[in-house]
Amino acid sequence: MKAESLLDRYEDYRTRRFLKNEDMTAGWLPGWRTRRRRRILAAAVTVLIGLMFVTAVASYFIQWAALVWLPVTVAFLPTWTTLQILSGRQSDAPRHALDEREIAERNSARSIGLSVAQGLLLFPIFALLLGASIDTLDHRALAYSAGGFALASILFSGCLPAILLAWTRPDDDPEDRP
Repeated sequence: MKAESLLDRYEDYRTRRFLKNEDMTAGWLPGWRTRRRRRILAAAVTVLIGLMFVTAVASYFIQWAALVWLPVTVAFLPTWTTLQILSGRQSDAPRHALDEREIAERNSARSIGLSVAQGLLLFPIFALLLGASIDTLDHRALAYSAGGFALASILFSGCLPAILLAWTRPDDDPEDRP
């Protein structure tokens, strides 16, 4: 008998848990499982994260603008959860739960997400590095604003694979639906 590593056992556990959750949510929102609805949700998630970026930048200039973050987050969470349910969580599925085509699509979308994260995070990094040497700036507001921008960047790049897959994935075959 082959001795499995800790990572192999975790991957098997993760696959079992993913398939169990997929079976549980497969019948949820049957009227929403169309490309059109997924695209609406993907656009809504993108707009909400865009509002997070705007809020982060505005919080440097207007302190109370940071309060906008709360309602945006309250709107984001159910929208993101619904998009994940409708797209089958393919963007974060374990490899044993996907076929070769789905793995290739997932990996491509994840690669794009990583590239976007690297690019977006340069903005708050450089703002903090350069801003530290300028005495006339409000350093506390700059740190808060850059932190919000970094958070929105990580959130967007983490959601981007699911957004891309939900946008490009065709409608399910009616015979495959539960």
